[in-house]
Amino acid sequence: MTDLSSTVPPALPPVLPTVDELATGAIPAQMTAQMKAEMLAEALPYIRKFHGKTIIVKYGGNAMTEERLKHSFARDVILLKLVGMNPVVVHGGGPQIDNALRKVGKQGSFVQGMRITDEETMEVVEWVLGGEVQQDIVMLINHYGGQAVGLTGKDGGLIRARRMAMPDRENPGKFLDIGFVGEIEAINPAVVKALQNDAFIPIISPIGFGDDGQAYNINADVVAGKIAEILKAEKLILMTNIPGVLDKEGNLVTDLTAREIDEMFADGTISGGMLPKISSALDAAKSGVNTVHIIDGRIEHSLLLEVLTEQAFGTMIRSH
Repeated sequence: MTDLSSTVPPALPPVLPTVDELATGAIPAQMTAQMKAEMLAEALPYIRKFHGKTIIVKYGGNAMTEERLKHSFARDVILLKLVGMNPVVVHGGGPQIDNALRKVGKQGSFVQGMRITDEETMEVVEWVLGGEVQQDIVMLINHYGGQAVGLTGKDGGLIRARRMAMPDRENPGKFLDIGFVGEIEAINPAVVKALQNDAFIPIISPIGFGDDGQAYNINADVVAGKIAEILKAEKLILMTNIPGVLDKEGNLVTDLTAREIDEMFADGTISGGMLPKISSALDAAKSGVNTVHIIDGRIEHSLLLEVLTEQAFGTMIRSH
């Protein structure tokens, strides 16, 4: 009898690489063609589900500063566009602003997660966000074959803003002067919709403008959340430098409700720079955005892992 054992292909690994394996680099040394095919096949239901849907991505943290992550992010956004989704990128730029401020002899300072923005700081913010950072993102996406267009709040009247009145938590009823920090009065999505319909990828700097033309620095998480609401986005994805929302013991919380978030605000678990991030995420969830996710932008292709795989990734926020 003929021995057929030599003709039987070796068994495939029982499972595809997990998120943890991808994060640590502990994936098989040689990924077979069939494993790659299975990963692509796994993405098919999500490509179908999200085809034609708007996905707002708040892009920030290490993903904006490490070269390897910057390039992979650009390719990931293009891929989402090519398979029929409508990604819109709202970018931050805190480290870049801090570096620019140091060059002019200034030190950045924050109150409740918001940057105190005097006139000189506002000039730096406009130059960094609306120029250097935005153009870097646009050029990378275009370099890899996408069609990105940079916008600020002034373009098409996209973001109308007013000066923020920051409540003083230590003195109820009083407010802190934090300079030219803005809160959003209105979003005009017409220019974003026009770009999406023409196959472009909008890249939005979080700078709003008042009726008098005054520029305002707006927290990028807040801008991303409000644009997600107005565009009735399918997803809002906030990229951070942590795995997601962590509890007091430092463990990842994968699913949060509005009530649980309020409790974490009250006991100080969520504080500092996470305050505007979580608040805007919750507002978006309450206002009709189907799913809101906070993910670790330090993991290469984290955007694709969130959108195109079934594995739980980061923290999902629900309105109830």
